[in-house]
Amino acid sequence: MSDAIAHTTLANGLRVVAQRVEGASGVGVSVNYRVGFRSEKPTRSGFAHLFEHMMFQGSKNTAPGEHFSIVQACGGVVNGNTFPDSTDYYQVVPAEALQTVLALEADRMGFLAISPDLLATQRAVVKEEIRLQVTGKPYGGFPWTVLPGVMFDRWENTHNGFGEMADLDAATAEDCRAFFRLHYAPGNAVLAVCGDCDPEQALALARVAFAEVAGRAAPAPHDPDEPPGTDERRGTCHDPLAPQPAWALGTRLPDARRDLRGYAAHMALSHLLTTGSNARVRTALAALGAKADSATGYFGPLTVVHPDTFVIVAHHPPGRADKTEETVKNQLRDVAEGAARGAETARAVARTRTGLYRDFDSPAYRARFLARGALLFGRAGIGEDLAQHVGDLTDGDIAAAAARVSSPAGRALLNLLPKEMPR
Repeated sequence: MSDAIAHTTLANGLRVVAQRVEGASGVGVSVNYRVGFRSEKPTRSGFAHLFEHMMFQGSKNTAPGEHFSIVQACGGVVNGNTFPDSTDYYQVVPAEALQTVLALEADRMGFLAISPDLLATQRAVVKEEIRLQVTGKPYGGFPWTVLPGVMFDRWENTHNGFGEMADLDAATAEDCRAFFRLHYAPGNAVLAVCGDCDPEQALALARVAFAEVAGRAAPAPHDPDEPPGTDERRGTCHDPLAPQPAWALGTRLPDARRDLRGYAAHMALSHLLTTGSNARVRTALAALGAKADSATGYFGPLTVVHPDTFVIVAHHPPGRADKTEETVKNQLRDVAEGAARGAETARAVARTRTGLYRDFDSPAYRARFLARGALLFGRAGIGEDLAQHVGDLTDGDIAAAAARVSSPAGRALLNLLPKEMPR
């Protein structure tokens, strides 16, 4: 059970939200900045992710890498993530370590250490991560590093958020300082605290911890939206490490700021199609020797503002791409025409809602969701609102979501081909 969410805005512009969660073990702390892949400029791809790493390289009162060691010494966990529209830094620690963590976050928000040597260290780490996670393993980054380039036209929406090696090599320490001054202003961030804490006390601790962090002008929120396409688009990519071909479908999700119920229906549709051994698309593709997954957004629910993407991914034997596409489209058409109802849709709704509440049980997930909700959607409690919408879904809502995915307008299809292998 969760208490109401307490809010405040500090004198420097930092927004703070706090929530007590009854029975929680420890406290989750997340600082989310309104900067991500879609904040980048041409010739500076990958900079948001690179800077996520720079934020762990020390500050006025914290040595490089010491943020990790201090949190871990408290018995806590710490990490960061870069998304298209935000970057988050989060910790889960015992309640008595909350003040320590807030001091660490304030120190790097106000007084980050940036030097050519620190940049060189983290640039090498990021380049190695790309080699290990994207270019050096089968299906690395598929489809999210490629499919946006088929779906969209604006560079902000199409480029690979990991970044081009040449762009990473060109980055300078002064570039980092400018990036920090612009995007890491307190007024461009939200701090969330949740778990085993008194919300008003958490706000008071935040006021003290961030008192020395000076406010400065924050950039206007970036709007990455663009008109949807009118026709279905197709693309092909090649992966010499992949053992067999793959296929992906992507289409725009409803804008969660305006149609949260429609967004929720796509989440349930994803489970109905591919979650569990009896899911429609999974069952139909098994007869072809193929398997599929689907997702509401590449990075999970409500991680980005509009446009976000509903995606279905299938891995199939050589020569079965056309049949895979036909099978998925047929299943979508059937659901759009009302074939899914009763126990089938109820099961999908239950799985969706259970998954959300299971995630909310994690202080790390809840803190990040609170901060991201306030930062991107102006609603710290949007996660609870989303769960409520999921619980209220009808067969007709899910059919309408399938009809939207079935429409060729704004939809993109991508074939991945292994080296010297037919579709």
